[in-house]
Amino acid sequence: MKILIVEDNALTRSMMQALLKRLKHEIVGEAADGEAALKAFTDLRPEAVFLDIILPKKSGVDVLLHIKKTDPGVKVVVVTAVIQRDLDRKLLDQGADAIIHKPFSFEEFNEVLSGFA
Repeated sequence: MKILIVEDNALTRSMMQALLKRLKHEIVGEAADGEAALKAFTDLRPEAVFLDIILPKKSGVDVLLHIKKTDPGVKVVVVTAVIQRDLDRKLLDQGADAIIHKPFSFEEFNEVLSGFA
């Protein structure tokens, strides 16, 4: 699967990239803020986006809404440190296909991606 990683923390981005590559997925791009995420999404047309919610320049929620409006078939996995059931429900209602909470594990990434096959 062709994946775009959107995460403002370089170390977390690197960890996500390593896990996704280990799972045999292709990382087509990375973005460190919401505006760069929208440009990368438009330019690269990934099949899935791993998306942090708290981002500079444009929130992950705004990015999620734009992606789902542009291409409802793209899988969006929210990866967040914010653990609130109400927020999780809201994100799922707004189009997120899955939510992974930080700190994350290989098994969580594998389970989510297996569900997309």
